[in-house]
Amino acid sequence: MKLHTASRTLPTVEPVVPVAGTPPLQDPAWLYEPKFDGFRGVLYQSQTSFIRSKRGNILRRFSELCERVRGELKVRDVILDGEVVAINEEGHQDVQALMAGRGWLHYTVFDVLWINGRDLSRQSLTIRKRRLAELIPESTQTMSRVLTVDGDGRGLFEAVERLDLEGIVAKRKADFYGPRTVWYTLKNPGYTRAEGRWELFERKGSAPDSAASGEQLPKAGIASKRFPHRIGP
Repeated sequence: MKLHTASRTLPTVEPVVPVAGTPPLQDPAWLYEPKFDGFRGVLYQSQTSFIRSKRGNILRRFSELCERVRGELKVRDVILDGEVVAINEEGHQDVQALMAGRGWLHYTVFDVLWINGRDLSRQSLTIRKRRLAELIPESTQTMSRVLTVDGDGRGLFEAVERLDLEGIVAKRKADFYGPRTVWYTLKNPGYTRAEGRWELFERKGSAPDSAASGEQLPKAGIASKRFPHRIGP
């Protein structure tokens, strides 16, 4: 990792972006996670706290969420990788609400790359998941760990189809976090919740990244503070 220009302590992270492919779906060497439909963002917390997109933009729209995360994490400095989602009145993730600046913002975390001066990116995914479980032992209204399924991608994908989620991501347990790491995404062909998403971007005159920066869309309000321990449809 290279040092972040705005911080003396935290490095810049180049996010591992999942690629379309055909990973093994029944393999004990792999972990599988549901893919949520939100804004991918790496959260940096030290003297300040902010979320940076996979393109490197600071997502100012989520500054209030960052402060809530800061209030719950009992560490001096940390780098997390995850997805910002919006929760609607029924307690379900809602990408349309997220795009329109509505709903309760929630950070779903799937990786930890730095804790209190220690770089974890050269540790295996298995070890990083263990550290993440210690850091975030349970779900709250503000953040949660993404569900991880060991070795059974086919079963998870079938559940994702039933729940109308976007898809799954497959990751090797032994992999470090870096430019050579490959994660695979397998999309749910029947996913319906993104309908009208790009039409909304076109009406706002922005791409997903710039929309989340806070310049194009209204700041998300708090529609509901209720949040289930499992994010579902």
